[in-house]
Amino acid sequence: MGQKVNPIAFRTGIMEGWRSRWYAPKAEFATLLVEDQKIRKFIRKHPTQNYRAAGIDRVEIERTRDEVKVTLFVARPGLIIGKKGQEVERLQNEMQNLIGRRINLKVEEVGRPDIYAQLVAEKIAEQLQRRASFRRTMKRAAEESMDAGAKGIKVQLAGRLGGAEMARREKHISGSIPLSTIRAKISYGFTEALTAQGHIGVQVWINQGNYGDEVDGSDAKAGQASKGPKRSYKR
Repeated sequence: MGQKVNPIAFRTGIMEGWRSRWYAPKAEFATLLVEDQKIRKFIRKHPTQNYRAAGIDRVEIERTRDEVKVTLFVARPGLIIGKKGQEVERLQNEMQNLIGRRINLKVEEVGRPDIYAQLVAEKIAEQLQRRASFRRTMKRAAEESMDAGAKGIKVQLAGRLGGAEMARREKHISGSIPLSTIRAKISYGFTEALTAQGHIGVQVWINQGNYGDEVDGSDAKAGQASKGPKRSYKR
């Protein structure tokens, strides 16, 4: 039984909502699906701005008859909004020119970045690109996530770790990761670290508890939990 199932796809439609919410006739479905992919790729790999530094956890898209609503869930919204909202307006106009439709861009802040797997994976990849020790990096990331209130975390790296001649896999597990329990809220993230020796794949699974539980750090150590409410930025 070597097959693995993506934890997000496993729960989508049952416990998780869809990240693209719209309906289209069969003749237009493929075109709109490609548009969604263009929007996500344009934001994460912008030709001039490094929006990835803002810590983008996910991009949700909802379509109506008149416009396309794009919601960004980010750890540092100030890097996307810019001074007096100039940066977010420019990004909105660029996406409108990209797909030729009216865009309504909204930015929301995630409360505790250390319990969102995609943000943790990108943080690990950034440290690996700076030639940090992969074992120390995995251990530190796991400790920070557990301190932030995660029930468990699994980090797996694959590639030429430490510049070795032969590629291999290394993993670090803390706490519990019940991947087959549908009611368990598992956050999954994947990215690649572009090192001089080659690409290193970074996979992260984080157990945020069960659906319905608070995931904004309520179980973190005293004094480390986020006190203020999550902020929302609307256009």
